[in-house]
Amino acid sequence: MRKILAIVATGALALTMTGCGRSTDTSGKDAIAGGTKGTIGVAMPTKTSQRWIKDGNAMKTQLEAAGYKVNLVYANDDIPTQVTQVNDMVTKKNQVLVVASIDGTALGGALKQAKEAGIPVIAYDRLLLNTSAVDYYATFDNLKVGQLQGQSLVAGLKASGKPAPWNVELFAGSPDDNNATFFFKGAMKVLQPLIDSKQIVIPSGQTDFKTITTLRWDAGVAKMRMENILTKSYSSSDVQGVLAPFDGLSRGIIAALKGNGYGSGAKKLPVITGQDAEIESVKSILAGQQYSSVFKNTSKLAAATVTMIKQIAEKKTVTTNDTKSYNNGVKVVPTMLLQPVLIDKSNTKQILLAAKYLTAAQMQ
Repeated sequence: MRKILAIVATGALALTMTGCGRSTDTSGKDAIAGGTKGTIGVAMPTKTSQRWIKDGNAMKTQLEAAGYKVNLVYANDDIPTQVTQVNDMVTKKNQVLVVASIDGTALGGALKQAKEAGIPVIAYDRLLLNTSAVDYYATFDNLKVGQLQGQSLVAGLKASGKPAPWNVELFAGSPDDNNATFFFKGAMKVLQPLIDSKQIVIPSGQTDFKTITTLRWDAGVAKMRMENILTKSYSSSDVQGVLAPFDGLSRGIIAALKGNGYGSGAKKLPVITGQDAEIESVKSILAGQQYSSVFKNTSKLAAATVTMIKQIAEKKTVTTNDTKSYNNGVKVVPTMLLQPVLIDKSNTKQILLAAKYLTAAQMQ
């Protein structure tokens, strides 16, 4: 954990600096640039994932500690609701908008109004696409997330004792979430050479990103797809690995596998990856079911975002460390990238306890 923190700290010393300072007061008073601490609008996508609840709580706690008021809302995975919420923040002249979108392309109109009102916008975790009305992006290194998932899958296959070739199936996230593309690309950097060399085979033949996506990251959709794959492609063989980009999908996949006899007797569950260190999946990892997850410390992402807000308010240059990777279709968005951490049965308790992300009781 110390090494991880050291890497983040070192990256912070070599930062690219970009500036922003917009007025949010149509009367001409430059509230943000003048240092006034007003209301920060925080739009989160859903409460169906523990991760977003933690993000929202961390943002609210840290912003209030810094003296801001917080307008925290959740859209329950409903795009029109999120559009309405963001429009409401603009109408109420929230001084900065922090937006974790449901669909990165769906907020163009609302964001245009924010830009016209002089309200800075920070894309939170998910990039806002096809708009010039986004000033900054705070996220984890999403390509690295996928690479960690791919590396973990391969490590688990090798540790299983079963020789190659290994039967593997691929799942991706929601097609309207830009992060899903990065996760998949990162994982395939690891897996594609093994697929090409026939060490990994995909019996279903489903390898195209559009084919393997899971709309809204829905566990039920993943469960149904896994059931269909097992019926059509595994009548005489077993699946040995599953690339799953999110813990909710992992649990849906595990449910489908268990329903087909995996995890009982000699038929072991395959190596299954995940992301977000959700409580139920952490328990599953410790029980030897889900193989791994990728931990993203939401309190650190919230802290990076709060720092951006303070720098905007104080009319200082805003700290970022990537000005090349995240093109939203209109512009390259200056980004602050944090580092994700792979967890498996060997290190889950140590890392999550050290980060104060979960308690020992929660992991029981």
